[in-house]
Amino acid sequence: MNVDLKYTLDLMLEILKINSPGGDTSEAIERLEKEFESFGIEVKRTNKGAIYGTIKGELEGEERLVSAHIDTLGAVVKEIKANGRLKLSNIGGFSWNSVEGENVYIKTRKGKVYTGTILPEKASIHIYSDVVSQVERTEETIEVRIDEDVRSEQDVKDLGIAVGDFVSFEARPIITENGYIKSRFLDDKACVAVMFAGIKYLIDNKLTPKRTTHFFISNYEEIGHGLYGIPENTAEILALDIGTVGQGHTSDEKSVTIVAKDSRTPYDFGFRNRLVQLAEEKGIPYRVDVHYRYGSDASLAMLQGVDANFACIGMGVDATHHYERTHIDGVENNIKLLIEYLMAD
Repeated sequence: MNVDLKYTLDLMLEILKINSPGGDTSEAIERLEKEFESFGIEVKRTNKGAIYGTIKGELEGEERLVSAHIDTLGAVVKEIKANGRLKLSNIGGFSWNSVEGENVYIKTRKGKVYTGTILPEKASIHIYSDVVSQVERTEETIEVRIDEDVRSEQDVKDLGIAVGDFVSFEARPIITENGYIKSRFLDDKACVAVMFAGIKYLIDNKLTPKRTTHFFISNYEEIGHGLYGIPENTAEILALDIGTVGQGHTSDEKSVTIVAKDSRTPYDFGFRNRLVQLAEEKGIPYRVDVHYRYGSDASLAMLQGVDANFACIGMGVDATHHYERTHIDGVENNIKLLIEYLMAD
């Protein structure tokens, strides 16, 4: 199976550079809407701004839904301080330590974008040598230094920056010569690219999936909203989301993670076992893993009462919700398993 890795990586890098914190994903959604349309797939939009495209299958009934989320971690302006710095309120679950020193983009209500940097209030080792390493990084002790001549609250307001403005973190995507992919927000933009690579493979090879399949791009996963506005005939949901690499976990960066359980629920054994069997039959490297402090669109949909079977797969990602890393091999193997799933009964 020859999948188009150049297409996959090009799309991944492009969308990684589009800021899309939860609550402000319209630019990324519009970009993916065009990607669906480039394949001749009609796009439908939910009331909350998610989109999906549908490819009709060989068989009627038992329709499938494959999801990946475009929203990322981020923040909003919580307070404009008297010294012209900003306090933030987080979007999604991350440690403030993980974003210290990161460059950010502050988007005003009218669309103007300013740059800045996340720093602790006491950042300079020359000035605060006795406390720099001792102060815990929290919402109360970090701030944004804006790259403008601002020294007061009014200076900031004069720029048009206000409480509630969205703040995005720079992704910094890099692909190394030996195939490692480093970036913020591989969760879940790497999986979005995998989804479209699967679609492209079907289109390029004039293949029809076994069942009618809805390819769903959600936009509030990091906040825990789950899926909404999905087609009513959906019988099973396959979430494409990252596997967590680290101590106590089996996931690795070059394999497909097949999730057995997350912090919300175990996944259906029958559905999970079908994916394992496909991986074994086709020689696709995989790991079954149990995830801690984790939920996917599929498991959250179950908590909403959606009556569908559910599973979750994704490439192993190191340092999740930090500066993440995976490998091209893991991306390719996930595309292959996705295609095998789409073509299987």
